[in-house]
Amino acid sequence: MFAFVARQPILNREKEVYAYELLFRDGKNNCFPDQDVIPEDASPRRGKSSLKLSLDDISCQKTSFINFSNERLLQGLPRNLDPQTVVVEVSDGDIGDRNILKACDDIRNMGFQIALNEPKLTTSSELLNLVNIVKIDTLQYAFSTIAKQLPRFSNAKVKLVADNIDSQQDFASFRDLGFDYFQGYFFSKPEAFSQTPLPVNKLSLLDLIGETGKESFGLERINEIIERDVGLSYMLLRFINNPMVNKRYKITSLKHALNYMGEVEIKKFIALLALANLADDKPMELLHMSLVRAKFCDLVARERQVGDNPPTGFMVGLFSLLDALLDQEMKHLVTKMPIVDEVKFALCGGQNDFTLYLLLARAFESATWLKVKRFADMLKIDQKRLHMLFNESILWGNGVRQSISPHFPKTKP
Repeated sequence: MFAFVARQPILNREKEVYAYELLFRDGKNNCFPDQDVIPEDASPRRGKSSLKLSLDDISCQKTSFINFSNERLLQGLPRNLDPQTVVVEVSDGDIGDRNILKACDDIRNMGFQIALNEPKLTTSSELLNLVNIVKIDTLQYAFSTIAKQLPRFSNAKVKLVADNIDSQQDFASFRDLGFDYFQGYFFSKPEAFSQTPLPVNKLSLLDLIGETGKESFGLERINEIIERDVGLSYMLLRFINNPMVNKRYKITSLKHALNYMGEVEIKKFIALLALANLADDKPMELLHMSLVRAKFCDLVARERQVGDNPPTGFMVGLFSLLDALLDQEMKHLVTKMPIVDEVKFALCGGQNDFTLYLLLARAFESATWLKVKRFADMLKIDQKRLHMLFNESILWGNGVRQSISPHFPKTKP
């Protein structure tokens, strides 16, 4: 069970999540904490003051890549870890030690996969025969150098992860080179800004989003938009009947939901519904990241007692990746939505409190713990409290994702 952890997605060639790398603030160099082992029952504790996550919570039932210190490798892995869902990461320098080499051999015999992190491109065949996966830092070597050495890794029959892939162009280049997996936030960037007008159905969805960003609630107008699309109606009811939202009553209509949940919560879920439909041709992880950001910014806004009608914190987080979802400039998109000016200002790069919420969310995503501390001080919120809020956001995002993806969770490769 962990309280201080971040995760970074590792995507396959189809931009679907294969795994998450887990980064621990309370472990040396983001390694698995030496003292924080998983208890026997592994049951999540949902205390208000200290929300901790299990590995399944963090990794959303995907594979977990975890770095372990040399001491932990020699001591032995926690016995509750599942070899089917955990990949053990080691560095090239560490695995050169004979004792570590023996420990890794034992770990592999237990059924774990081993990933060699940031290897030298001249790594010996002995080491390559021990590992299943090799992660190459694409910022450390020139593209031509990596391409020249790639046959050695192909001959060793290891899977290749390209790390620090932060643009669509880099993703395409390393995919074409033969890499299997990709780590970095390339998927959260627009592929190319399109000058083509948005299709009518997506303009209707932006219209729907705009209605949820107003103080007054135009129920009839929202009903009119939703009723034009059977798929939208179905997904709305699927959202609202998700156990993460509603555990007691079967909701059968928008009006029924409004009476049960209240105006503010309905606004959030209608915005989610619209965003999910806008993202129909984009990686699911892009939408998932939007969900976590939305909940986190909403919780931070509540912590600072910012008004929630319209739910401005939620909207800032939810729409923070809208440009990547639609491949359109953010300044162009916000003109199409009648949302409040302070939200538009933050989304377009302006500096206000909502901008800090987004910067804080990004600091958690990238495990830049010093930035988390700095933003916590600026917002005057206890850092441990922020970790708890982010953990709660991960759980909420996982639950909502299940309601919008009929194939979730996908079978592990």
